[in-house]
Amino acid sequence: MLSPAQCRAARALIAWSKRDLSAASEIAKATVAGFEAGTLSPGERTLRHIKRALEDAGVLFIPENGGGAGVRLAKPASASIDTNETETVQYEEYLKNDAPPGAGG
Repeated sequence: MLSPAQCRAARALIAWSKRDLSAASEIAKATVAGFEAGTLSPGERTLRHIKRALEDAGVLFIPENGGGAGVRLAKPASASIDTNETETVQYEEYLKNDAPPGAGG
């Protein structure tokens, strides 16, 4: 359902402290800390509360599918691709010319 490593990684993705997760999930901070440290095995209901709080904050849990369980940030529902083709975006890492003289292009 939820592993201690997934919980730690999920908090890191959204920059939450254990206190933040405790408040959002209404689970004691000591329970969160013990679970993440692997010294406490909370019940299913507690894990559901923790997982739901993280999901509500934008974390997507990836199940074990041969490549290992994990977490990632969910794409916001309001996210869209900017399709303004009249504007050019130049990224700083591409500003320097690293082509040999006379390369053209």
